[in-house]
Amino acid sequence: MDQLVKPHGREKKLMPLLLKGGELKEERKRAASLKRFAMTSRETGDAIMMGIGGFTPLEGFMTGEDWKGVCKDMAMSDGTFWPIPVTISVSEEDAATIKDGDDITLVDAETGTDMAIMTVRDRYTIDRELECKEVFRTTDPEHPGVAMVMSQKAINLGGPIRVLSESYFPEEFEGVYMRPAESRKLFNERGWKTVAALQLRNPMHRSHEYLAKIALETLDGLFIHQLVGKLKPGDIPADVRVKCIDMLVENYFVKDSVIQGGYPLDMRYAGPREALLHAVFRQNYGCSHLIVGRDHAGVGSYYGPFDAQEIFEEIPAGSLETKPLKIDWTFYCYKCRGMASMKTCPHGKEDRLLLSGTVLRKTLSEGGDPPEDFSRPEVLEILKAYYAGLEEKVEVKLHHAATGA
Repeated sequence: MDQLVKPHGREKKLMPLLLKGGELKEERKRAASLKRFAMTSRETGDAIMMGIGGFTPLEGFMTGEDWKGVCKDMAMSDGTFWPIPVTISVSEEDAATIKDGDDITLVDAETGTDMAIMTVRDRYTIDRELECKEVFRTTDPEHPGVAMVMSQKAINLGGPIRVLSESYFPEEFEGVYMRPAESRKLFNERGWKTVAALQLRNPMHRSHEYLAKIALETLDGLFIHQLVGKLKPGDIPADVRVKCIDMLVENYFVKDSVIQGGYPLDMRYAGPREALLHAVFRQNYGCSHLIVGRDHAGVGSYYGPFDAQEIFEEIPAGSLETKPLKIDWTFYCYKCRGMASMKTCPHGKEDRLLLSGTVLRKTLSEGGDPPEDFSRPEVLEILKAYYAGLEEKVEVKLHHAATGA
């Protein structure tokens, strides 16, 4: 019996838009005869998430009315809670060739794969500054999410889609890439009712491990759910992170207490709003809780270290079934001789080793040796080998949330 949290939306059931069997074969054939428009990697990832049901209950890319409601009130036109716009854009010239009601083919610009057929119901321009202020809390072009929005083409298209492909993700990330129906099946097979999702875009260090084990003390299982879509320069690729997680789970976690999965989105680095998006699709994956630690989904110094926790108290009651598992700043304390947090450790800064994925990446990218308590030795060996093999180094910049400043 399924006792997991219900999927997001009024229907409370997964709504995957990926076609199958004969219908998929026919629509792929038809896609070749339609007008074709290129998608960015962010748009492609969003389409795949709609395809596999991760973005339930979305039926396609947002109309102008939905875009405005999501930006300003985190609600679609039908009242469904949604924290970040899911849109697609084309040039003015291309938009002029499309009529309302037209079916068009959406093509991944990087691979040339036909990703979806869209029925266009709306064409609209957006106030990019408004979206950036509401979603990212800044219009600074140095913010990667702002840069993404500002580089969009002139006209947004809205309308339902029928998804034709999951691109390269099932093959390239075999054994890690996971659909919501699959994670729910695994959770049910293990008899889990309560599951914590640990969002990852960095290799697991001791703070991640500590957060995970706090969750396991009170919940049935842990879902280590990492991003396998695009990151920013200097971030560590998914295959290296998978090796690190596998090593940790095998050596430092109770057998069958952890499931690892991957999802195909690009990071938006929207901090608090992205934490809410993470909770929405983790609900679809079957997770009752989302671990929200310091600077969740942040970048640079754009957000306070716990803004992503506080936003859960600002949304209307009942917006989400998945709840945040809020955990304070964690670190290794030399006097406590173990991991601790601001709530549990009475000692001063001089006794603490602050743990941050950014600091870890910076230290290793510069050929340094992190303190032995920063991460498990097996993980550090994997990361050192990765950095030793890099031909081109990317500068990693530190910010206040990474250093405790």
